[in-house]
Amino acid sequence: MPKAHRLHPRMEGAEPIQRCDFPKCRAACCVYGTWVDLDRAEDILAHADQILPHMPPAHREPDLWFDHQEEDDPHTTSGKVTHTTVVPDPEHYGGTACIFMREDYHCALQTAAIKADLHPWHFKPFYCILHPLDLDEHGRISLDEIHLLLAEPASCLRPADRSIPLKETFSEELDYLLGKINKSDYGRSTR
Repeated sequence: MPKAHRLHPRMEGAEPIQRCDFPKCRAACCVYGTWVDLDRAEDILAHADQILPHMPPAHREPDLWFDHQEEDDPHTTSGKVTHTTVVPDPEHYGGTACIFMREDYHCALQTAAIKADLHPWHFKPFYCILHPLDLDEHGRISLDEIHLLLAEPASCLRPADRSIPLKETFSEELDYLLGKINKSDYGRSTR
């Protein structure tokens, strides 16, 4: 899990946005894969036997799940990240997808955790859980500029007809990331 986080003051406000309409969005957020803490990548590989049955059949080779290049990341416990492999997917938004995305647009990592009776995000990379939230230069949880996300037809965010508190819109992620829930008290995530 990542280092402890605080909230950016913007998260105290309300904005006229709401979450994606999964599965109608067809997991557009998975188009470019994600950064993964090296510790989390090692944990995923150590549990490959639990994850493999839920992977798309063409991607059941654990050695291919990550690009094996490392970059520094001060927001992760190991201080280093690697990237999930991005595969061509002409049926998916943008024509590519994270290797862990299934044909039903669910994440194989999340599916494996649920089947193992764990919190749905047990295996998920930090940056997947965080998205579309982001970290500012001080490591505080914030929301990036959203005008581009709102313009995308398969966006993780959609306009809302009223301002909704950001803490409400992102309550599930914030509770998880800020340690306000017991990760063994799980329920099916909306993403």
